Amino acid sequence: MEIHELVQEMNVLERQMSLYEEKYGVLSEEFYHALMSGHLGKFDEYDETRWDFLRWQGLYKTWQHRKGEYLDVIRGREIASLLRFQPAY
Repeated sequence: MEIHELVQEMNVLERQMSLYEEKYGVLSEEFYHALMSGHLGKFDEYDETRWDFLRWQGLYKTWQHRKGEYLDVIRGREIASLLRFQPAY
């Protein structure tokens, strides 16, 4: 995957995660850590919350994976060589 595609996909994922962040009032990173440590089990009894949490978890895990890919691409490379430069003239 090209670096600009990774950036675009990460931005889409961030927009989707922000809907859950606004709905539940916490950032995705804190949500994910609480979920993985078992602190959100009491919400399993609510269908809407359970489905939201599954979706949010998937979005965050995908975002983490893409972020790792992005970091692998830029590691040791000069940012100037990665820029998609398109003159506006």
